[in-house]
Amino acid sequence: MNEPSADAAWHVDRRCTNCDTARQLAPELLAEVAGRSAVVRQPRTDAEEKAMYAAAFACHTRSIRRGTRGPDPALDPFPLPLTEHVHLCGHNSPHTAGANAYLLRRPAGNLMMIDTPRWSSTLAAKYAALGPITDVLLTHRDHAAHGRQYADRFGAHLWVHEGDLSAAPDADRVLRGAEPVEIADGVTAHPLPGHTEGSTLYVADETYCFSGDSFYWSRTLGDLAVAESVTWYSITELATSLARTAPRIRFEWLLPGHGDRRRLPAGEFARRMRDLAVRTAALAPRPIDFSALSW
Repeated sequence: MNEPSADAAWHVDRRCTNCDTARQLAPELLAEVAGRSAVVRQPRTDAEEKAMYAAAFACHTRSIRRGTRGPDPALDPFPLPLTEHVHLCGHNSPHTAGANAYLLRRPAGNLMMIDTPRWSSTLAAKYAALGPITDVLLTHRDHAAHGRQYADRFGAHLWVHEGDLSAAPDADRVLRGAEPVEIADGVTAHPLPGHTEGSTLYVADETYCFSGDSFYWSRTLGDLAVAESVTWYSITELATSLARTAPRIRFEWLLPGHGDRRRLPAGEFARRMRDLAVRTAALAPRPIDFSALSW
């Protein structure tokens, strides 16, 4: 591809909150510069152009622009297949701090939505076109926005843990306690209080782990990590939750709400989960500076 003219060049405007979503989708083209995402290189191939469009349609502030325009809706790639069974919803919502949401296909042909993208009836129709969506699974209160709207649109059950029930008081299915619960064939909910009181991760088919904001893959560390600075409820509880849960789960794909996704052999993730529990146990509780957060 030729270098674009100035009025057709990609850039990031100042509404960016530095959530990292766009950098996950176009890591060769976007990087963190002075506390926000910036275009460090224009796309040179069709594949890179598609990656930039994916980043633009995922961005919750719509900060990624092509010249003076937003991205062409005809080039929206979402829902974007990550694997045979998982789609990334894109269209991240400003009401969930720009969190990623996913669609999980089940053997019977139905799908589950894990957390929610921004609400739009047009988007809902696009997601529903993949098949019947029977359940909307919330990982925690920060990502509860739009849950009821999507559940009602799909005729689906809305799930949340009792610790975060105040964020979704009209949920149809309420998880309780600290023990894992099989909520569908092959899908288990593991309560994981720490980031919030009702944080929950969902593991499907011993393959996919939807971790919400409890932990993620850090490109900087090249390892699993917890977001200590935004562990709203208790870092001590999170350490306890990880120590309890790490031996119980097996997965090959990590699919968080914030932070990078990663695929590794299940045994490798098992080792890294044990190490993460140990590292988290060594963290001391500290005050959270809410004023420092741009979300």
